[in-house]
Amino acid sequence: MKPSILVTREVFDETLEFLGLHCEVESNQRDIPFTADALAQKLAEKDGVMCALTDRVDAKLIEHCPRLKAVANIAVGYNNIDLGACTARGVMATNTPGVLDDSTADLAWALMLGAARRLTELEHRVRAGEWKGWRLKQWLGVDVHHATLGIFGMGRIGQAIARRAAGFDMRVLYHNRKRVAPDIEHRLNAQYAGKEELLKEADFVVLQVPYSPETHHMIGAAELKLMKPTAILVNSTRGGVVDDIALIAALKQGVIRAAGLDVFENEPNLSAEFLNLVNVVLMPHIGSSTEATRRAMAMTAAKNLVSALSGVSPPNLLNPDARSLRA
Repeated sequence: MKPSILVTREVFDETLEFLGLHCEVESNQRDIPFTADALAQKLAEKDGVMCALTDRVDAKLIEHCPRLKAVANIAVGYNNIDLGACTARGVMATNTPGVLDDSTADLAWALMLGAARRLTELEHRVRAGEWKGWRLKQWLGVDVHHATLGIFGMGRIGQAIARRAAGFDMRVLYHNRKRVAPDIEHRLNAQYAGKEELLKEADFVVLQVPYSPETHHMIGAAELKLMKPTAILVNSTRGGVVDDIALIAALKQGVIRAAGLDVFENEPNLSAEFLNLVNVVLMPHIGSSTEATRRAMAMTAAKNLVSALSGVSPPNLLNPDARSLRA
C-alpha cells in the first residue's frame, strides 16, 4: 500500500502528480488554513504531511498522529515545527533550503531601494494627484550606491544579498553566529563586525537570521537607538526578530529614517500603526514569491516527503536522530 499523506495548503498540479505516483494524497486545494484541531483530525491516520509555515506542528499535534513519520515544510525556516517533539517521536522533519535564496535576496533589495527612494509613499502621492511639477528639493530620498550595507546573518540568503552589493559599490559589514570562511569574505568583499559596530556604521541594516528564542526581538528599542538617524532597516526574514512596537516608535520619532518590511509579528495581523506611516515599505511576506521559486519549493518539499516515507534519508533532513529512532 502507498503511504497516506496530507498536503495542508494549495500546491501546483505537477507537485500533486508527483506525490500521487508514490502516495495516497489528500490535498487542501481550497487553501483554507486548518485550525489546530482540524489539522490533528486530518493527520490522525496519515503517514506524512507536506505543510506550510502557517501550520504549527508541535507535541500536542504529534500525540494525536501515531502513524506520522515525516513532516515536509514548504519553507526554509521551520520555527512552526517543534523539532524536539518530532525527534522524540521519530518523526523526520525537512525544509527547502537553496531554491529560494536568490528570489529572497532580490526582495530584500527591492525593500532597500523602495525605502531609500520612498517608492510606495510617492506612488500613492502620484495616484492621489499630488504631483504638480518638478522642484529641486521635492521628495528627496537617499543613495544606496557607495553606502554601507550591514547584514545580520551570512547564510545562503545573506551571501546572495551581499553579492548584489558589488553592483552598487557598497561597503559590506556582516554579523553572524560565527565568522564565515576567509575565501567567502574575500569573494563578497565583506568585513565581519560586532553587533553594535554594525548597527552604528551601517546605512542599511538587513536582517536575514532564522527566528528562534535567541533571535526574538534581536532588534528592539536599544538596538534602533544605536543606528544612524539616516539609516534604513530591512526585515526580510521572520516576524519576531524585530520588536514591531519599538520599530513603530522609532519610525515616528525619527530615530531611524525608514524601514522595508516583508514580515511582521503576529502576521497577517500586523500592527495597524504601520499603515499610518509613510516611511515604511510594507510587503505581505513574499520573499520567495516568484512562480519559478514557489514551484521549486513545493517540488523540493514533495521529494523530501517521498524520500522519508520510502525509507531513504531525505536530502534536507533537519533532525537526523529521528531517522535513527524510526529505524
